[in-house]
Amino acid sequence: MIIDKLFESVEKNGHVCVGLDTDVEYIPKWVINKNTSIEDAIFEYNKNIIDATLDVASCYKVQIAYYEALGISGLMVYKKTLEYIRSKKAIVIADIKRGDIAKTAEMYARAHFEGDFESDFVTLNPYMGLDGVEPYLPYVKNKEKGLFLLVRTSNKGAEDIQYVDTKEKEKVYNVVGEKIQQIGEQCMGSCGYSSIGGVVGCTHVEEGIKLRADLNKMFFLIPGYGAQGGKAEDVALYLHQGNGGVVNSSRGILLAYKKVEDGEKNYAECARKEAVRMRDDILSKLKINS
Repeated sequence: MIIDKLFESVEKNGHVCVGLDTDVEYIPKWVINKNTSIEDAIFEYNKNIIDATLDVASCYKVQIAYYEALGISGLMVYKKTLEYIRSKKAIVIADIKRGDIAKTAEMYARAHFEGDFESDFVTLNPYMGLDGVEPYLPYVKNKEKGLFLLVRTSNKGAEDIQYVDTKEKEKVYNVVGEKIQQIGEQCMGSCGYSSIGGVVGCTHVEEGIKLRADLNKMFFLIPGYGAQGGKAEDVALYLHQGNGGVVNSSRGILLAYKKVEDGEKNYAECARKEAVRMRDDILSKLKINS
């Protein structure tokens, strides 16, 4: 199961998931100027950050929207970035957040688990209904693929739907999490977690303790650290015995060079130092809580 590989990667490298949500505006001007196209500059930027962080990242998350916005040429960079990560034997999460059903979901699964856009995990939005997950299950069960489904996100708007009380007096996100965990029992790894995981923001402390206890078979993709206000001590609540989740940072790592004088010249090394700092920050809080 792919989840065992991710679990082992966390054990080896720590919890940092490097988010390659690469906006053109993030790239130093000298990198753009030395390349023949914006797309080449983006790939060079991504490649150098990947190379600099391989031994301190548990995985990489590539947000497709940043590449789609550039049209066909942008999607070629997306393809090359996915391929490069996988060529390095690293794990890649395609952050696509698809949420459709039936034949459409089947086509999304084929598009992102096979061919040009093949990845190891994809993110899905289950709020249209869990029948939208079914077309992905053959890939999870038989082809070493995995899913991260939105459970409780870190954005302010999560309260609009995810926090609505149900007739059982639970929040909607609690019900969604329970149903996802039930589906995930079909795809358990030897590490004790399912290859069907959940996206759970780290910005709510008390809820984090309950979620980790209730969803004890679910591996978490954890956004919200850093720019959205989540701290390492918050993240630690969503982990169990030092594992059980990866923590995404995109801007914090991609733009680390902006905090250093003349950092543009060594943007990849700055990204590495931030990933190391983040890894060690989380590990230090885990030791306190253990």
